[in-house]
Amino acid sequence: MNTAMNPADTARHLRQMIAALEAERQALAALDLEALVAATHDKNALCGALGPVTALPDDADCRALAQSARALNEINRRVRNLLAAQVAARIDGLSGQDRPYSASRAA
Repeated sequence: MNTAMNPADTARHLRQMIAALEAERQALAALDLEALVAATHDKNALCGALGPVTALPDDADCRALAQSARALNEINRRVRNLLAAQVAARIDGLSGQDRPYSASRAA
């Protein structure tokens, strides 16, 4: 095993990461900035806690937890990107820069 912590601690941290990712998803859905900041703080702390792990333990539970965390993180990343694209489109619309097919007139 290539970890500096035991499998039970790794599994516990992965479960906490899943909870933080689920909290982040809920914060994104509600557009709750305070909850989003709290979830981000929790995720960063858990990344630090998982820092000593160089490889997952040879344990089906840890592998399943890591896969779940990876999938949740990917979903959250896509939601963040969609929100950012919507904000950018709205800002472009407000500033008059939302005409992708209009050509500027030559004088």
